[in-house]
Amino acid sequence: MQATATVLVYSDDANTREQVRLAVGRRPAADLPPVEFVECATLPAVLTELENGGIDACVLDGESAPAGGMGVCRQIKDEIFRCPPVLVLIGRPQDAWLATWSRADAAVAHPVDPVALSDTLAILLRRRVEPASKAVAAR
Repeated sequence: MQATATVLVYSDDANTREQVRLAVGRRPAADLPPVEFVECATLPAVLTELENGGIDACVLDGESAPAGGMGVCRQIKDEIFRCPPVLVLIGRPQDAWLATWSRADAAVAHPVDPVALSDTLAILLRRRVEPASKAVAAR
């Protein structure tokens, strides 16, 4: 198992980024490594961090402005090679179809429900973290 899992959190609202950090905590599930957060408030910062690599999952705020998380998700799915799994925070459950359009791997509605966010993020991190640890074990 890798030492830490790195989660990129994108929102133009510092309070939303804080809600995500507090909801996930140090580790979203006991079988996962501790989480380190990379916070971004702008689209250029998101693209730079993803191009640098090392991101295991993304949490994008669908209500951000001027670049909304769903548009950002669609863009990074098209432009980033081996894009990490993406969880989009949607304004209301009826916006789930927009999350599907954006190619998000998962969606959780605002306001942030800590259990739903942690459980969903844990599923996405397992997809990303487990293959790497299995490859090391196979050597």
